[in-house]
Amino acid sequence: MSNGFIVGNRILDIVLVALIAAQTLKFIVTLIKEKKINFRRFLDTGSMPSSHTASVTALATSVGIREGIASVLFAISLVLAIVVMYDATGVRRAAGKQAEVLNKIVANIKKKEGHSIIEENLKEFIGHTPMEVFWGAILGIVIAFFLS
Repeated sequence: MSNGFIVGNRILDIVLVALIAAQTLKFIVTLIKEKKINFRRFLDTGSMPSSHTASVTALATSVGIREGIASVLFAISLVLAIVVMYDATGVRRAAGKQAEVLNKIVANIKKKEGHSIIEENLKEFIGHTPMEVFWGAILGIVIAFFLS
């Protein structure tokens, strides 16, 4: 598989394009919503669209196109995609909500007692809403079909 255009592996290249496109869209969405440039959006997790989802759906779609949907490789890729999407909306989203609550508790303690029990806030935006995952999936599938 040497017909890739970035790293020499066409399927891996498609996954990288989907990841970069999703992270770029996060940057643009943040720029529009907050009306300020935030370069951290290129590397941050969470937000719209899910780059993890875009990556794994691009992987599964491109493997399905190249190897066929009856192949073992497609089955593995599809199961991986489902697990990643479930995790993004389940475990990681719950962890983000818990971090939000813990940050509020720490802020209240600091306000009342004058000192903090942790040096910096926990990261709150690590999971995704179902809509963020949905649009990440659409992005990954479209990119895979376009580039395959």
